Amino acid sequence: MVRKRPLIGVTTQTLHAIEGIPSELPVSWVMNQRYVHAVMASGGVPVLVPLLAEDPATLREIYERLDGVLVPGGVDIDPAYYRSPRHDKLGRLDPARDTAELVLARWAVKDSKPFLGLCRGLQVLNVALGGSLWQDQSEERPDSLKHDFFPTAGWERDHLAHMVDVRLDSRLGDALGGGAVPVNSMHHQGINRLGYGLVSTAVAPDGLVEAAEVEEGFAVGVQWHPEMFSAGDRSVGRLFDAFVDAAGGASRLA
Repeated sequence: MVRKRPLIGVTTQTLHAIEGIPSELPVSWVMNQRYVHAVMASGGVPVLVPLLAEDPATLREIYERLDGVLVPGGVDIDPAYYRSPRHDKLGRLDPARDTAELVLARWAVKDSKPFLGLCRGLQVLNVALGGSLWQDQSEERPDSLKHDFFPTAGWERDHLAHMVDVRLDSRLGDALGGGAVPVNSMHHQGINRLGYGLVSTAVAPDGLVEAAEVEEGFAVGVQWHPEMFSAGDRSVGRLFDAFVDAAGGASRLA
């Protein structure tokens, strides 16, 4: 019998949430191809997940067919989800994406379905589990490192911005190895209060939590963008392999 490759849902974003797109165009859902190729390179079968915030029943039907959920990077999360007023430096929002991804993250953790969050995806996991965010680190943590090395400001997406200290005894440590790991950095927000059941597994030199995971099962989030690097590079290691392997195991147990 040929074993089926695990089906990985990759969430999308609303086209109107992307700067420079005319608002009169019909709403579309899109996502960067690098996430798709990273899943494929590790043996998964990627499928883009529509943001059916208004139809949770259909979203649940899609979720039930998935072996794993990947939440990529993107725009800011509405601070109403962690009961904070909007900061002046809060960026663009994507309400449908917030609703869909937070629900998917909660379902995945509850069901022990493998989950991988990248940049925004880590923040989604944190907020879904009751955590909060810094809405703008340069304003709210003035002594922090520079973390917002955005391509729109002239930085390459694979620019290695700083190191993180990875905890060896963790799923992330299994994939990357422990100790100092160089990472890219394209975020102005970050974890403030850690969500319930999450443990910090990587920290920046300024103390910012750069990765977290649940203690049981595979739900891992990192603040950087490992999809920009080749498998085996220090900042990605076997992270995608470990995620897809976990999804494959979950599929065989289903």
